[in-house]
Amino acid sequence: MKLLRVGPARGERPAVLAADGRLLDLSPVTDDIDGRFLADGGVEAARAAVAAGALPELDADGLRLGPPVARPGKVVCIGLNYRDHAEETGAAIPPRPVVFLKDPSTVVGPYDDVLIPRRSVRTDWEVELAVVVGRRTRYLDSPQEALGAVAGYAVSNDVSEREFQLDFSGQWDLGKSCETFNPLGPWLVTPDEAGDPQALGLRLDVNGRRRQDGNTENMIFDVGYVLWYLSQYMVLEPGDVINTGTPAGVALGLPDHPYLRAGDTVDLAIDGLGSQRQTFVQA
Repeated sequence: MKLLRVGPARGERPAVLAADGRLLDLSPVTDDIDGRFLADGGVEAARAAVAAGALPELDADGLRLGPPVARPGKVVCIGLNYRDHAEETGAAIPPRPVVFLKDPSTVVGPYDDVLIPRRSVRTDWEVELAVVVGRRTRYLDSPQEALGAVAGYAVSNDVSEREFQLDFSGQWDLGKSCETFNPLGPWLVTPDEAGDPQALGLRLDVNGRRRQDGNTENMIFDVGYVLWYLSQYMVLEPGDVINTGTPAGVALGLPDHPYLRAGDTVDLAIDGLGSQRQTFVQA
C-alpha cells in the first residue's frame, strides 16, 4: 500500500494511492497519517477501506504532496553507512553505526523548494532510504525482530551543509538541521509492497547529471541491524523516521566539490518508492 498526504503545508489530508492509480481520500479512516495512526492499526483499517470501496476519489490535479508522515517525533540518521561513501569522504569504515539526530521540523514534501542557508557555501545532497517506525520499540532481541517494527519505507534527501557540519561544531547537527533539509516522500510504502529493503536501487541527479547510483545491498549495517542497534540506546516511537545512509557521489566526495547553488534542481528516486524533485533557493 502507498500512503501519502496531500494539500497545503500544515493542512494536508491523508490519502492512498490505489493500485489502479486513483488517489483515494483516507479522511473517513483517519485525520492524518501520524504515529497514532500507525500504532493503532491504521494501515490495516486503510487496507480494509480500500478493499471495500469505501474511500472517495480525489482529483490529484494541482495537489501538493506533503511528507507522507506528519510530525515525526524524531529523525534519526545513520552516517557513513555505505562503504563507497565512507571511502570517498576519507573516513574509516565505522565498526558501529554512526548515529546523529536531525531536527524533525526539517521534514518537508518531496517537491517543496529547499532553502540554501544564509552564508552557506557547501550545501550538499544525499539520497537515502528512510524507514518509518510503526510501533513503540525498545530493547529488541534481534535484527530479525526489528523488521516487524517497520511501518514502511520512503525516499529521503538528507540535505547537508558541510561547513556547518564539519567545521563549525564537534557534532553534525548544525549542518543537518537547517530548515527544509529533509524532503520526504512521495509515499510511505508498506513493507509488503516495498519488498526486500536490501535490494533497492537509489539514484540522484543534479541539473540532469547523474551523481549517485547505488543499491541498499551495499549498506554496511542493514535495516534490521540499524533498528535493533538503535533500540538498545533509545526508544523508537511510531512515526519516527530513520535515514539509513547514502551511497557515494555526494559533492563532498567529488573532485570538484560541485555544491548546490540557488536555481539548481535535484531529482532522486528509489526503486518502488517513487521519486522527488527539489529546486534549491536562497533563504
